[in-house]
Amino acid sequence: MARITDCFDRLKQQNSTALIPFITAGDPQPEFTVPFMHALVSAGADIIELGIPFSDPMADGPVIQKASERALAAGTHLKDVLEMVKTFRQQDSDTPVVLMGYLNPIEMMGYEAFAQAAHAAGVDGILSVDLPPEEAEEPLKIFKKYQLDPIFLLAPTSDDERIQKVAHYASGYLYSVSLKGVTGSANLDVNAVSEKMQQIRQHTDIPIGVGFGIKDPETAAQVAKVSDAVIVGSALVKRIETLPHGELLESMSDFVKSLRHAMDNV
Repeated sequence: MARITDCFDRLKQQNSTALIPFITAGDPQPEFTVPFMHALVSAGADIIELGIPFSDPMADGPVIQKASERALAAGTHLKDVLEMVKTFRQQDSDTPVVLMGYLNPIEMMGYEAFAQAAHAAGVDGILSVDLPPEEAEEPLKIFKKYQLDPIFLLAPTSDDERIQKVAHYASGYLYSVSLKGVTGSANLDVNAVSEKMQQIRQHTDIPIGVGFGIKDPETAAQVAKVSDAVIVGSALVKRIETLPHGELLESMSDFVKSLRHAMDNV
């Protein structure tokens, strides 16, 4: 929990916005994930969201759905994801890592066993798309026992009552979905994002990250003006789908560097 809070505190002092790239663990092969994570940090990532591959990712568009399919076909399971974080921690003890996914694999492992293993591996936060606040009380007791920040999604349609409820349970940061639809959807409306940020900030001091639909440096820079974090997934994962394996590290690093540069020049 401390790593995420410390990260946002440091960035606030620097008047900077967090860059949070997302990749799916095990995509395209398990041995790529840890080198990808290190490359993303070297390129300017502040926090890493690491997707737990799942067969029915309901909130994800086709790009990340295919990433889960590739990772599962390569034999990646939840315990493998935790082992990847553990390996990453051998060289990086500072960068926060958030696991993002769905409840089924966690429930199959058991909340207590999962949280204990995640904490031991060096995980900092859990974002489970299908865990609403109404059903979160017992899991959150376990997550917080093992110092795992529970991170929740807010929809563009979330009203004040919903924002208050979600913010009450969340810590680390809130993930504000920038548009209606799945990941990688149509171009976002930055003015609408700005208005949503103002609405959310009336109810909480928790940092707010914006994701879904951020595809290029220009959009990242615009979102960085109004948010505490810019979250980029599909635009990064698309490179894994389309490029030869030998070009992936350089291409992903260059893309993240371009996002960081654009955000820093706001």
